[in-house]
Amino acid sequence: MANITVLVSYRSLPDQIDLAKRDLTSLIATVQAIEADCGGITLLQDANDPTRFTLFENWPSQAVFLGPHMQQPHIQAFIQKAGAFLAGPPDISFWHPASRP
Repeated sequence: MANITVLVSYRSLPDQIDLAKRDLTSLIATVQAIEADCGGITLLQDANDPTRFTLFENWPSQAVFLGPHMQQPHIQAFIQKAGAFLAGPPDISFWHPASRP
């Protein structure tokens, strides 16, 4: 199903690590329950810097991620409240296997 991997990197505020982890985990559960196009999401936390989180996501295309996914009410709600526990906006990058032309 998934043709593109999306890496979304966040940095939490130092005193908001637990809140960031909880809200990211909740968001992931919602996305996976509601959005049929999502091919899976893994939450990673930096082993040396606990303020750093990365979502490893699989989607059919960059257009699906940037379009329908980003317009979902749960995504928009997360964006609105994220300033309370994140140090800034995420870094989002799109990846495919190197063997693909």
